[in-house]
Parts: sequence; structure tokens; C-alpha cells
Amino acid sequence: MPDTDWEDTLIADLRANGGRPSSGPLKGHPLLILMSTGAKSGQPRRAILTWSRDGEDYIVAGTKGGSPTEPLWVENLRVHPEASIEVAGQTLDATATIASGAERDRLWDQHAAELPWFKDYPSKTDRVIPMIRLTPKASAG
Repeated sequence: MPDTDWEDTLIADLRANGGRPSSGPLKGHPLLILMSTGAKSGQPRRAILTWSRDGEDYIVAGTKGGSPTEPLWVENLRVHPEASIEVAGQTLDATATIASGAERDRLWDQHAAELPWFKDYPSKTDRVIPMIRLTPKASAG
């Protein structure tokens, strides 16, 4: 079960500080809040993720700390690619695309170069860590 008190505190800190936490182990990290739909339940789900950019898109990695299993939010996005993200004080509707092949590898290399603490995750697992592109939808206005 997720530690929702910790998540709630982190989210409040993110919102008070333009999308970067001001304290704790994630201090200064670029974080976004992903709201997805549960793959099996159909219920709203949230995840707090580190991101990088590729053009206008937000890139997130399904590392789960190098665990042998994928984070649940990856399957949620496979089944329901329409999501929303809250990043740097903005909430955006987005479409998720799970990258594959050379595109996946390029995004991983770019992500790990920008966020060097990610570089060790592949050595902790036998699975290929999924790279997800979150493409904001154009706002009507």
C-alpha cells in the first residue's frame, strides 16, 4: 500500500515550490504528478515521477528503482494512455506513448544523462526499463 501521507506531504511541497521539492531525499528533483486510470480497476491512480524533456514532451522512466517488476502506472498507461500531469504548477492533459527500439534507447540515454542517478537502474534488473513519452494536448483557448 502506498504511503499516502508521505505522498500528500511531497505533493504539497511540490505545489508550494514550483514543482521541485524543497526538502527530503528528493529535494530539487524535477517531479511531476501523473494521474492515470487503473488498468484493471478503472479508478484514478496517481504516481509522483522524475521527468526529463524531449522537445515539448515529458519523459518518464518505469524504473521502480531497478525492481524486477514494472511499476503499476506503466500498465495503467498501456491500457489507458490518456492521462493528466501536474508539472511546475500546471495541470495538462496528456497522451502517453511507450517508446520502443532505437527511440526507447535514445530517450533512456538522454534521461540518464540529465538525471545521472538513473544510470545504475538497468544493472539491478533483467527487464528493459520502459520509457514513456507524455505528450501534452493542445489547450483549447
